[in-house]
Amino acid sequence: MAQAQVVNNIRKLRFDAGEMTQQDLADRVGVTRQTIIAIEAARYAPSLELAFRIADAFGRALEEVFRYEKPARRAVK
Repeated sequence: MAQAQVVNNIRKLRFDAGEMTQQDLADRVGVTRQTIIAIEAARYAPSLELAFRIADAFGRALEEVFRYEKPARRAVK
């Protein structure tokens, strides 16, 4: 059974923000570059507080940066 996951638009938002680097974003929100890499690749879901800090770094609402995707349900026969 597929699991739900937190997906994001961080890469696009970084590009739209003048090609902000992962290190620049990490410095703005107080985490390591490796943390940003993991979040951006959807290998790690940030805490709610960190998600808000990331959204704030882009001047965007939380739901413009992150979304929670549930797996599609299969029909029961």
